[in-house]
Amino acid sequence: MRHRKDHRKLSRTHEHRKALLRNLATSLIEHERIETTLVKAKEARRLAERMVTFAKRGDVAARRQVARFIHGADNVRKLFDTIAPWYAERNGGYTRIVRVGRRLGDAGEAALLEFVKSPELKEKLRADAAEKAKAAKEAVKTAKEAAKGKKAAKAGAAAKAEPAAAGAASAGGAEAAAKEQPAKKAKPGRGEPGHVKTKTPKGPKGGATRARHQGRSGE
Repeated sequence: MRHRKDHRKLSRTHEHRKALLRNLATSLIEHERIETTLVKAKEARRLAERMVTFAKRGDVAARRQVARFIHGADNVRKLFDTIAPWYAERNGGYTRIVRVGRRLGDAGEAALLEFVKSPELKEKLRADAAEKAKAAKEAVKTAKEAAKGKKAAKAGAAAKAEPAAAGAASAGGAEAAAKEQPAKKAKPGRGEPGHVKTKTPKGPKGGATRARHQGRSGE
């Protein structure tokens, strides 16, 4: 008999089960929709709705109570500032469970746990998202145009500075080349110290010609 035992243990110890449910409730607040098994969704649902009830109260004690259970200051802020106003006129039933069939692997029965949103709220959220996307697109376009203008101005300044820099570089290069080029030394003439005599190479052709000029040839 399971008298006064209405909650599921989920085959986990108390510490493990508490950590699991805290993570599921935090993920639900962060993403507004999560997919898990059916039994985990049923257990996380009651805790998530309790957190919404605390957030609707809105006082400091309720905020501290939620911060003890939900991870992250951003998620606590989102719960109080964004999610709680959705249900200001609603006295319960903030979430719903949608069965999606058996999952692959262990064939566990899967389900979606999500916040209930009215058609008016959905339309408002859709319009806000479209406006934010448009503003972000305009901001990116403005940034690109500003970057393009800066690039064009930079290129113009570089083009103006290039001729002057080229003239200065050419003048400086000519001066440096003139400084670095050594002066040519004049070769010493005949009879001057350092003069080297060049010898005419002797060969068979040169010897025969010289012999003809001297008259030793019979031709």
